[in-house]
Amino acid sequence: MYRLNSEQQTAVDAAAAIADSVVAEHASKVDEQGRFPIASMRALADGGFYGLLIPEKFGGMQSSLRVLAAVVERIACRCASTAMIYMMHCSGVSCYLADPETFSDVLRDCAAGKHLSTLAFSEKGSRSQFWAPVSKTVAKDDKTILLSAEKSWVTSAGLADGIVSSGGSLDGNGTSVYLVRKEDAGLNISGGWNSLGMRGNQSNPMTFERIELDLSTRLIGSEGKGSDVMLGCALPTFLVCQAAIGIGLAESAFQDAQKHVTATQFQHTGTRLMDLPNIRANLAQMKLETDKARAYLAMTLDKMEDEDADAMIHLLAIKSSSAEAAVAVCDLAMRTCGGAAFSKHLGIERAFRDSRAAIVMAPTTDHLREFVGRLLVGLPLFA
Repeated sequence: MYRLNSEQQTAVDAAAAIADSVVAEHASKVDEQGRFPIASMRALADGGFYGLLIPEKFGGMQSSLRVLAAVVERIACRCASTAMIYMMHCSGVSCYLADPETFSDVLRDCAAGKHLSTLAFSEKGSRSQFWAPVSKTVAKDDKTILLSAEKSWVTSAGLADGIVSSGGSLDGNGTSVYLVRKEDAGLNISGGWNSLGMRGNQSNPMTFERIELDLSTRLIGSEGKGSDVMLGCALPTFLVCQAAIGIGLAESAFQDAQKHVTATQFQHTGTRLMDLPNIRANLAQMKLETDKARAYLAMTLDKMEDEDADAMIHLLAIKSSSAEAAVAVCDLAMRTCGGAAFSKHLGIERAFRDSRAAIVMAPTTDHLREFVGRLLVGLPLFA
């Protein structure tokens, strides 16, 4: 459905090979132990996928969001935690690309697999309303600022080399976006990640205590115009990836259910689960819901590439659409496969838990529906 050309398909096939081997091999342990998928991320880095969106002049693959969607779906089908970490990295890269010359060294490191990025937008004070940071920045001098913030949940905390972080503007009337590095003095990680799903993404609270940042090398975009970077650069990549993750989870649950019902027999009758009409109907419903979500994402990518006037409405809607599809498909897979799905050996139980994450991850499903509703009646996104 993504309608890739041969070059794009080659890139997706390479990512799929990594997903089907390395990522799949480690997925269950990543989930059970709540550990960061080091081997899986290393394989993606070595395969050049940290530089998927980066121009060739910086050593990257110079691919599009269309290719990224297909890649993320294939990764999520094997391990949603790995896909989440990769999504955050690519969202951070999209911010670096807002000023590629200033961040050329960072982009080259990403393309070489030497720099893992993430986002730190959500804050303790404004919670899931990430677009409204309450953190403070003060000027040290005319070239340097001091950033203080309490970030609520940061994926890859302590492992990401670069943290693309929002902060209140110097005049207190806007937002700015900065590159914080993991070795910066004043950066502290607290708490731990022990979640229902997405258990391997190492998401932890971070505190910034007067981190000193050189504006010439750390400011992304313009001072006080951080919303342009957050909403114009990070958010499109984030939402496309989130949609792809939901589709990957739905596809995973469908595939596992399909294998189970075609292989499992009733010994006393000699029939299989697939011989029951209601089981076949359930499989059909799973497939339909998964393909509908995938088709909607593909259509949205078309609209984004064509710069259609209503592209933003659909971009905001695709995360909600795929999240609800993933939950519905995983629920149905659990019901279809019964006790076998309730245990861990089919993999459906993990997808069932992982699928819940997108509903509450900012921007939440409720927020996205409100945003779409505001656009549909001609209101600005933010009051």
